[in-house]
Amino acid sequence: MSRIGKKPIVIPNNVKVSLEGQVLTIEGPLGKLQQVFSPNVSVKFDSAAKVIKIERTNSTRLAAAMHGLYRALFQNMVIGVTTGYEKKLEIFGTGYLFALEKGVLQVRAGFAHEVHKKIPDGLEVKCLDQTHLSIKGTDKQLVGQFAAEIRSIRKAEPYLGKGIKYDGEVIRRKQSKNKQK
Repeated sequence: MSRIGKKPIVIPNNVKVSLEGQVLTIEGPLGKLQQVFSPNVSVKFDSAAKVIKIERTNSTRLAAAMHGLYRALFQNMVIGVTTGYEKKLEIFGTGYLFALEKGVLQVRAGFAHEVHKKIPDGLEVKCLDQTHLSIKGTDKQLVGQFAAEIRSIRKAEPYLGKGIKYDGEVIRRKQSKNKQK
């Protein structure tokens, strides 16, 4: 049995939970999230104890995998609607910068052209300055995916460290290949 799946999810007082068929909806101060779950698991919400419990409906390997997965997804939804998620990115290089204009993120990363990324609904993107970017949202997957797409425009390279990296990420630097005498 999944160790993660066995843990009940405690719901804070300012969060509303509704369960309709195979859809769990969680609504909190920051927003509303929905998740359709597999018939391999059964979800029970105890409104008196403010707890969500997930149990397997059968003993297959798929049901075991879904047991822990849906517990983690539901926990992430509760955290998302109460505190939210945030990723910070940093860009380094001469002439490299982030800029926002009408729901579109502009990235100058050493190419002959600017890269434009449309900001998905449900995300709040702020340029803290020209080299730092903050991405906030309630959906952990959406925040992480958008941050990864931006980072993939120009990953930080190991020789000079130019490119886009997560705030706090350590880039292992390599020594230059040319030998100077």
